Amino acid sequence: MFSIARQAATLAAARPSASAFAVRSFATAKPQTLKERLVEIIPKKQAEVKEFRKTHGAKVLGETTVDMAYGGMRGIKGLVWETSVLDADEGIRFRGYTIPECQKLLPKADGGDEPLPEGLFWLLVTGEIPTTEQVRQLSADWAARSAIPAYVEDILDRCPNTLHPMSQFSLAVTALQQESSFAKAYQAGVSKVQYWDYYYEDAMDLIAKLPNIAARIYRNVFKDGKVPDIDPTLDYGANFAHLLGYKDPKFVELMRLYLTIHSDHEGGNVSAHATHLVASALSDPYLSFAAGLNGLAGPLHGLANQEVLRWIIKMKNEVGLGASDEQIKDYIWKTLKSGQVVPGYGHAVLRKTDPRYSCQREFALKHLPTDPLFKMVSQLYNIVPGVLTEHGKTKNPWPNVDAHSGVLLQHFGFVEEDYYTVLFGVSRALGVTSGIIWDRILGLPIERPKSLSTEALKKMFEKK
Repeated sequence: MFSIARQAATLAAARPSASAFAVRSFATAKPQTLKERLVEIIPKKQAEVKEFRKTHGAKVLGETTVDMAYGGMRGIKGLVWETSVLDADEGIRFRGYTIPECQKLLPKADGGDEPLPEGLFWLLVTGEIPTTEQVRQLSADWAARSAIPAYVEDILDRCPNTLHPMSQFSLAVTALQQESSFAKAYQAGVSKVQYWDYYYEDAMDLIAKLPNIAARIYRNVFKDGKVPDIDPTLDYGANFAHLLGYKDPKFVELMRLYLTIHSDHEGGNVSAHATHLVASALSDPYLSFAAGLNGLAGPLHGLANQEVLRWIIKMKNEVGLGASDEQIKDYIWKTLKSGQVVPGYGHAVLRKTDPRYSCQREFALKHLPTDPLFKMVSQLYNIVPGVLTEHGKTKNPWPNVDAHSGVLLQHFGFVEEDYYTVLFGVSRALGVTSGIIWDRILGLPIERPKSLSTEALKKMFEKK
C-alpha cells in the first residue's frame, strides 16, 4: 500500500482531469471506486482541519457544569464526528443531508423506492452522493468479501440457543479479529499515515461479512440452521433479506430503509462513542465494533426496540385491538404510575418527532395502512405526547426511532423480537466504521477525558 500522496499522484496520473474522468466513468462499465475517491478527498480535508485548528484551536466550545458531569455528559461539546450531526429540532443530518433528502437523492434498486445502504455508506465516507454505477460496484465488492471463516461458523454453531443473539453477534465479530489487516500491519510497523488504509479494508471486510454472521445467528436460534449463499447479483439489503429467508419485495424495501436510517446518529451515542473510544487506542475495527455492539445491546440503547414491541403487545393483550383512545390513554397512565417509562418516547438530544420514526410511519402508511398493530401505533403517536406533557417529567414527549420499527417487522412475520437489535447492529456498522476511518485519516489521538471525584469537585468550589 502507498502513502496518501503517492496514491493520489498515481490516480491523478491515470486521469487527465476530473471532467475527463466523469465522461469516461459514464462511458465505461468501471466507475471510480470508493477508495479511489477517498484517496482524492483526504489531502484537502487534512489540510482543512490543520488550518482550522491552527486558527481556532484555543477557542472555547462551551461550558461544563457539575450537572453535566453527573448527568451522562449530556450537552458537553468534546468530540469530533465527521459523518453526521444531530440537531435537537431537525433530527439527524448525514453529511449535511436530512433523511428525506437521502431518500430522494441516494441511488435505489431497480423498481425500488428506498435508498440503498451502500449509497449511504458512500455518502458517510466521502460526503458525496454516489452514482448508481458506483453503488452497484460497492454492492459487488461487499458480496465478494462476504464469506466468513469456518472457525467463526463453528463458534456460532456451538452457541446454545439460549445465548442472546446480541451476545453471539459480539462474540463472532470479536473472533473475526484474527482477520484484521490493520492488526497485522501494525505489528509489522506500518507508518501512521497508512493507518486509515488498513482501517478502511477492515471496515469493508467487516461490513461485508455481517449479513452472513447475523443470518447464521437467526437461522441457528429460530430456524433450521441452514444459511443460503450470498447472491452476487443482489444489493446489500436484498441479500440480507435473502439470507434471513424473506422474499417479499416489500420486506426487502424495508431492510434497505432500516439499514439506511439506523446507521449513524452522530458520535455521542453509546454504540458510536464506544466504537470511537476503543478505536482511539488503535484497537482494530473488529474489536472496536464489538465494543459498540456490547453498548448497543443495552436496554437504554439498541435493545429498546424490542422493549417497545413487548410493551405494545402487552397493551394489545390487555385492552384489545380496536381499543378506544380513552382505553389506550388509561393504559399509558397505568404504565407511568407504576414507575415505568413509555418505551419509544423521548430522546437524549431530540426535542421533536424523530425523522427516523417519521419515515417508518410513511412506509407503513404506504405498505400496511390497515395493519391492526400499526393502527395502535398511530393511536399512541396521537396520545402519548399529550400524556407525557401532562405528566411533566419528560423533556421530549415525541416518538423516537424505536417506537415504530418492531411493528413493521411483525407485519412481515419477523416476530423474533430478541433478534431485532442484531438488525440495528448490522446497520450501525455503516456509521461507526466510516467514523473511525476518518478518526485515523485525521490522526485523532487516544481519548482520555479528565475525571473528578465528588470530593475533588467539592474542593474546587470551596476554594471559590
